[in-house]
This record gives sequence, C-alpha cells and structure tokens, in this order.
Amino acid sequence: MVTEITEGVKVSVEAVYQPEYSNPENEHFMFAYKITIENMGNYSVQLLRRHWFIFDSTGTHREVEGEGVVGQQPIIAPGQQYEYVSGCNLKSDMGSMAGSYQMLKEIDGSLFDVAIPKFNLMPDHKLN
Repeated sequence: MVTEITEGVKVSVEAVYQPEYSNPENEHFMFAYKITIENMGNYSVQLLRRHWFIFDSTGTHREVEGEGVVGQQPIIAPGQQYEYVSGCNLKSDMGSMAGSYQMLKEIDGSLFDVAIPKFNLMPDHKLN
C-alpha cells in the first residue's frame, strides 16, 4: 500500500492483478485498485474530479479525467473516510498510475488538489 497526505486528506492505494479478467495472449492485463480517502482535517471536503496518469511498460501513456469517482462525488466529513474499488487495463503486465483529485472545501467553497500517490500495477510473481 502507498499513502500520501495533501492538506489533511490522506489517500491510500492498494492494487491487485486480476488474472481471471486478463488475457495475456491478446495483450490484455487487468488490475483492480482500492482507494481509501481519509479526511484528517477540520472541515468537510467533497471530491469533484479525478485526473489520472497511466503508464504501461509498452511505453504507452494515457491521461484520464472526469467527474467524481465510480459515479459519485462524495462528501467526506472530518475524521471520516471514503473507499472505492476501480480497475485499469494495460497491454503489458507492468505499469503504474498516479494522479490527483480536485476537492472542494465546504467551509469556504475553495478548490484544492489532492495527490494520488504513484502505485505499481504488476502481478505478485513479478515482485519475486
């Protein structure tokens, strides 16, 4: 698991290779990742947008932007957390992702970006 804290918002990520949804012969490797966003600050925040940078060891770079996460724009109160699971497919069995969330401070309506730490996408057997 990798973790990063930005302006009192802690983002933790765990990624897992999904062999049952992958097809290596056709260059299709599926990964699931679980994100935990914890509000360690003193005011509620709302996740408005996501911005991902995806790297595949084939040399491919992708950028993905959009509203919310998994169809939601959660409001996270102080001391609370929000978790979700999503996925990413690559053309190889190694890559990485990193990015940011655009957040709204409910107390004053200001916007700020929260870093999503870089995490690796690779099967466990590649780590040995």
